[in-house]
Amino acid sequence: MSTVMEATAPLVVHGEQRRSWAAVFALARFEARDLLQYIPVAATLLFYVGYTGWKLVSPSDGMAAYPALQDVDRATQTTPILLGIALFVCVNRAALRSRRRGTDRHFDVLVMEPWRRTVGHALSVVPFALLTALVVLTQFTWQALRPGAVGHGSVAELAVAPLYVLLFGALGLLIARLIPSAFAAPIVVIGLFTFLLFAATGSGGAQWSRWLSPVVSENSSSTLPSDLLGRPAAWHALYLAGLALLTAMAAVLAAGGRSWPLKAGLAGALALALTGAVGQSGGVSPELAAARERASVSPEKEQSCVRQGVSQYCAFDEWNARTGTWAGVVDRVQALAGGTAASRPLLVRQRIEARYGLDGDAAIEPSTTPGQVTVGTRWGGNRVPEFAVAVASVLVGGDENKGSELCDGRVVTVMWLALGRDADPVADLRNVRVDDSLSGPATVLTPTNPMSMSAGQTDVVRELLSRPRAEVTAAVKSHWAQLTARGVTTAEVARVLGTKVPKGADECGK
Repeated sequence: MSTVMEATAPLVVHGEQRRSWAAVFALARFEARDLLQYIPVAATLLFYVGYTGWKLVSPSDGMAAYPALQDVDRATQTTPILLGIALFVCVNRAALRSRRRGTDRHFDVLVMEPWRRTVGHALSVVPFALLTALVVLTQFTWQALRPGAVGHGSVAELAVAPLYVLLFGALGLLIARLIPSAFAAPIVVIGLFTFLLFAATGSGGAQWSRWLSPVVSENSSSTLPSDLLGRPAAWHALYLAGLALLTAMAAVLAAGGRSWPLKAGLAGALALALTGAVGQSGGVSPELAAARERASVSPEKEQSCVRQGVSQYCAFDEWNARTGTWAGVVDRVQALAGGTAASRPLLVRQRIEARYGLDGDAAIEPSTTPGQVTVGTRWGGNRVPEFAVAVASVLVGGDENKGSELCDGRVVTVMWLALGRDADPVADLRNVRVDDSLSGPATVLTPTNPMSMSAGQTDVVRELLSRPRAEVTAAVKSHWAQLTARGVTTAEVARVLGTKVPKGADECGK
């Protein structure tokens, strides 16, 4: 009997070792299922998946139908932060369950050591990170498949949300091992919120304090080419990955883990986090600053041009597929013009202000080049009638700078050309006005400097848009020279086109 026991004893030890790791994974599965039963986790997960799904299946009109993928990847980062905070609190609470219920002493008789139980808790967060990655990938792929999509996304930007979900769960576990109190998690959440608020208020697109935050939001009214963004996305993803591993391994170490692989992994995770932190704090390189300068000041050096009809269209490489859409708007505006303007060759050039990065929101100065029209990097929605106004102002004024300074009766001609062939011209008139009004004076938006409309001009334009299109078009073409003459008053334009003559002088007093 003793001989048999001695011969089989080593096998029992190995079996216990195998079973202990199997128990760790079984515990991880149990804790992951248990986390789903916590109301904060279930509610935020349901909100995240439901809200993202609703955004995807909602009607894709306006600018949503023309996404830039270098903006879409960043848009996946903010919503899952609620799930991360919920996991932080609930993983902390799950790790303190035995202490709360007074069952810690019973674990002393089990084969699984405390540090292995901590590994199980850490692994329970992984399914939520994988689910986040799946939602992020679905969100990005859905947008990339839209017919109007342009640009290029970043894998590193897409990895941010799953990584900080892991980080928040591991941080909740670490707090439970260092401060075994139910009051610690809410206090740390408040501290984290304060830190993130402090980090977000830093100025400068690559200031080091901003990039210590899990999510660094940089939003601009325009979209930049993907090679001009200057975001250290890969370094930031490395920083988050290293920080998540470091936090999880520190929790295991605090629970009693002392093996050399754990210590080596802890050192490696620290090296990853420090490498990412240093790499992401480098700021804007001289090469990137020079590239932004060229794209802003001399876009013709970075663009390719195509000819559509009599006009030429120049765009940055990622927007080449959109030139046909711009040409459709130009043709629509010129179809309403008279004289030589109906067949005048135009140069439609895409222009940006990239010198200040994604935090910049500077206006683009109007061009003084005759026949040149500016188009931006965003499209759809209000950007379409705004571009149409720019085209019409160049046809009437000669160039963008002169067109933006129009204040006499020619403003009526410009607005008719821009909106006369729209499917819903009255709605577009409202959309291009800053105050969204249909009466009184207002500022009209364009890709460069805005135009001004007086109350009388607004009344005349609104009446023209309500009349039969063919009738107004014929009147505009037959009286083109008079309607586009310098100094023509709004009253004279109204009499020529057969509308009610407004009271009051034009804004320029002519």
